Amino acid sequence: MRSIFLTFLLMHVLGCIMAQPLRVAVAGVSHGHAAFILGRPDKGDIQIVGIYEPDTALARLRARQYHLPENIFYTDLGKMLDVVKPAAVLAFGSIKAHREVVEAAAPRHIHIMVEKPLATTVTDARYMEALAKKHHVQLLTDYETSWYPSVAKTFQLLQDSSFAGNIRKVTINDGHQGPKEIGCGPEFLQWLTDPVLNGGGALMDFGCYGANLMTHLMKNRLPVSVTAVARHFKPQIYPKVEDDATILVDYGDAQCTIQASWNWSFSRKDMEVYGDKGYLIAADKNTLIQRSSERAPAITRRITATDIPVYEDPFNYLIDVLNGKITMSPDGLYAPANNVIVVRILEAARESVRTGKTVKF
Repeated sequence: MRSIFLTFLLMHVLGCIMAQPLRVAVAGVSHGHAAFILGRPDKGDIQIVGIYEPDTALARLRARQYHLPENIFYTDLGKMLDVVKPAAVLAFGSIKAHREVVEAAAPRHIHIMVEKPLATTVTDARYMEALAKKHHVQLLTDYETSWYPSVAKTFQLLQDSSFAGNIRKVTINDGHQGPKEIGCGPEFLQWLTDPVLNGGGALMDFGCYGANLMTHLMKNRLPVSVTAVARHFKPQIYPKVEDDATILVDYGDAQCTIQASWNWSFSRKDMEVYGDKGYLIAADKNTLIQRSSERAPAITRRITATDIPVYEDPFNYLIDVLNGKITMSPDGLYAPANNVIVVRILEAARESVRTGKTVKF
C-alpha cells in the first residue's frame, strides 16, 4: 500500500513539474518575427522571464507594443542569462548575432532556438553546432515552412509511400514584394539589408527555405555543385544587397531550383516536387496538388493539422524537444546538421554569384 502511495505521489510531483511553463529569454527584438513570441497568446506553457535588447529605445517600443514590464529588459546578454536563468533563449536579432547568443547560452547549459537561417557563414554555423554539442544543449533553427501541413504531407507521401517515385526535380519559390514594400520596421531593415549582418539580401532571407527543405528531402546528402545568379532590380531601395536570386543545387541524380526574391507580385512560399512517377505541389500552407501518373488527373486537396501530425507552433515543438517527447533527426528541418548544410549551400551560392562560376562540393 505504501509503495502504491509513493508511486502516486511521485507521478503527481512529476506531473506538476511537467505542467510548469517553460522559462524562456528573448535575445534581441529587432527581427520582425519577434512578434511570434512577444505577441503569442498566453497558453500557460511559456513564460518570458527576460529580454535582451541593447537598443533602449527599441526596448521601450516593444514594451509598449506588447504590454511588457520594462524591468524584464536588459542591455547585457550574459547578465540577463545569469539573473533570470531561463531554460531556453530565443534569438530575434540579426543573423550574425546568432553566434553571440550561442556563445553566451551554451556554456550556461541553456538551450537555443534561432530564426532562420542558422548563421551567415559556414565558420559560424559549424562553431555554433560544435558548441551546442560540447555543452549538451539543443540548437534549433525555426522556419515558417516547418509549420505547414501541406509540406508535412508532401514529405510523408514521398518518404512513406514513394508517391512520386525517385525525386528528379524540385522547385522552391519563396519571398514577397520586398521588406520595405511590405512595411518592415527600420530596426529590422537596418540589418536585414546589410551584407554582413544578414549575410546578403534575398538570397539569404529566402534562399534558406529552399536549402532547408531540399536538404531534408535528400536526407542531408551534400550536393555535387551549386550555381547561382543574383539580380539588383531595386538598387535605389536595396543598394547594398541583391533583391533577387536563383540557386541551382545539383545532386547528380536530382536537382533543386531555389527562387528567392524580394520582387514577387505577392508573398509566396511554395514547393514543387517532381519524381519519375508523379508530382506533388505544396501551393501554400494548406493546399496540396498531386498527380500519380499520366492517366490520373491532378487532385487538389486541403491539408490541415488534423490530416497530418505537424507542429504549427514552433514553440510547442521546442517544448516537446526539451521534454524529450520528440527527438530531432539529423535531417529534421529544425536540426543543426541540416542547417549547417543549408549555410554551406548559401555560402556556395554567394561565391557562385561573386565569381560567375559553379561551385563544386
